[in-house]
Amino acid sequence: MPLHRLLQPAYVLMSVAVLPLLWSLPVHADYGLAMGAPAKYADGKHGFAYANPNAPKGGSLVMGALGDFNTLNPYLLKGDKLPGLAELGDNFVFDTLMVESWDEPFAMYGLLASDIDLAPDKLSVTFTLNPKARFQNGDAVLAEDVVYTFNTITKDEAATPLYRFYYADVKRVVALDQRRVRFEFAKPNAELHLILGQIQIFSHKSFPLGFAKSANVLPIGSGPYRLARHEFGQLVDYQRRPDYWAQDLPIRKGFWNFDHIRFKVYRDPTAFTEALKAGKIDLTYENSAKNWARAYANPSLAKRGLQMQSFAHKNNAGLQGYALNTRRAPLNDVKFRQALSLSFDFETINQQIFYGLYKRPYSYFTNSELAADGLPSAGELKVLEPLRAQLPPQVFNKPVPMPAKVSPQLGVRPNLLQARLMLLQAGYRYQNGRLIDKQGRPVNLEYLTNGKSHERAAGKWQRDLAKLGITLKIRLVDSAIYQKRLQEFDYDIITHVYAQSQSPGNEQMEMHSCASAKTPPSRNGNMVGSCEPAIDAILKRFEHFESREELIAVSRSLDRVLRHQYYVIPQWYSDEWRMVYWNKFAQPKTLPLYYGPTTWALMTWWHVN
Repeated sequence: MPLHRLLQPAYVLMSVAVLPLLWSLPVHADYGLAMGAPAKYADGKHGFAYANPNAPKGGSLVMGALGDFNTLNPYLLKGDKLPGLAELGDNFVFDTLMVESWDEPFAMYGLLASDIDLAPDKLSVTFTLNPKARFQNGDAVLAEDVVYTFNTITKDEAATPLYRFYYADVKRVVALDQRRVRFEFAKPNAELHLILGQIQIFSHKSFPLGFAKSANVLPIGSGPYRLARHEFGQLVDYQRRPDYWAQDLPIRKGFWNFDHIRFKVYRDPTAFTEALKAGKIDLTYENSAKNWARAYANPSLAKRGLQMQSFAHKNNAGLQGYALNTRRAPLNDVKFRQALSLSFDFETINQQIFYGLYKRPYSYFTNSELAADGLPSAGELKVLEPLRAQLPPQVFNKPVPMPAKVSPQLGVRPNLLQARLMLLQAGYRYQNGRLIDKQGRPVNLEYLTNGKSHERAAGKWQRDLAKLGITLKIRLVDSAIYQKRLQEFDYDIITHVYAQSQSPGNEQMEMHSCASAKTPPSRNGNMVGSCEPAIDAILKRFEHFESREELIAVSRSLDRVLRHQYYVIPQWYSDEWRMVYWNKFAQPKTLPLYYGPTTWALMTWWHVN
């Protein structure tokens, strides 16, 4: 699942899974394949349409980074990573074996690898490296470097465990000769060969003192930039390499146009915003509706050249919402969860708090063709029919639930009356204005958060729940306590983002499976604690599929079953990226379809004055 196409944008590409492309012959560096249609750039003669191949090189781009950093090694488990470096995917310093197209949800093209050969039995894949590929120290990128990289990040205990999870089905990696490397799989996996294509490769000479002792060592990469300067807690400066080995490849034409990309570090969001307004930061993605509506309204800023621009995107927005912990009563009651979902007044919150800038998500795959709609299609029924005995009847005979809307004239009151009736029918009762559960206990819930930005919206929900006789306590804690309580499943309700790509894969198991429900949650863990055999059966289908159409049917089937269980109360999302930047940059005329806003700017914009 490519993480740069997720709900929360980042300034670097991060990827952990991609929709598999079906091929049996080697795919060369200037070729790529896409499922269900010819690859858009398959002739190998043209670069990506969302980059300008004639973009001039030069100038600098200054970004801001919130937080701090104390390690140069992005692959270590411990430490705060250097701004500008991601653990996976395309970035400044490290090239990958292959790169994604942002115009296609399921196409990739060779970079370090000049061709890829997937075995007919899909139990191994062989990459042949481009003989021109060079590390920053001048060494050729060889098969031994790929083997070293993979073994280091998956076997060294000091490495982040992310890699061990995603590459668990790789039995071993073998250097066949200097430029050919083969990954052997424990079982056929529809996407694993392309996940492997997204590993950042570093030189086997990177850690002479050992990986665990190299927190202040930046591995030797082959990417377009080198680390020129850094000051912990203050700034990072990357300098473009004029000797970058891949700069003439069609898939690199028009990319990486700034001579310097700098990150200035800020610890406070207000200081960050003020630095942008003062011209100390050149560009940012603005995810605060309040800031977008009010922070940049001073006419003098516009006169000085500060611009605000929204860019449309087709990214799979996933689902952000209130995740209900079904490990606890009364949240283990689907009727209670359904009634609870009626109480959230998105429309009022959007207008009064978010300046009308958001839409309401409706699916675990919002804003994509993977979202279920209406009654099950013929393709979905092929997935669902074998599980009919394990599924509630409404999955088959009722349209997939959509978030409840609030009447502009009557407000949330009709929804609350409907919720009250559902609760009474489910066996709850009222006593002195309080909702009483089936055991005679008042219904009290706690919303746990570590961010003040969610308090105002939760406060409106809190008041509406009180009208149902439900007490909602809002508990704001620091990040350490928040993480500890999540690890111990000690919460009723949290805000959670189900981050998705255009091409869902094995990460769905981590989000929704019974096994994940019993495992302390990770970045995309099973926060609601759901454990349904039918859902597990559908999740197995993500390990192997033969066409894009099959993936769509499986995704919609999963989405339909999950939504009928009301595990999550949807909050809000945007199908636009809101960018604020100073008027000294130009951008390509063509927008990509699936992209992160600052990533696109970093990689394809250029300096004009």
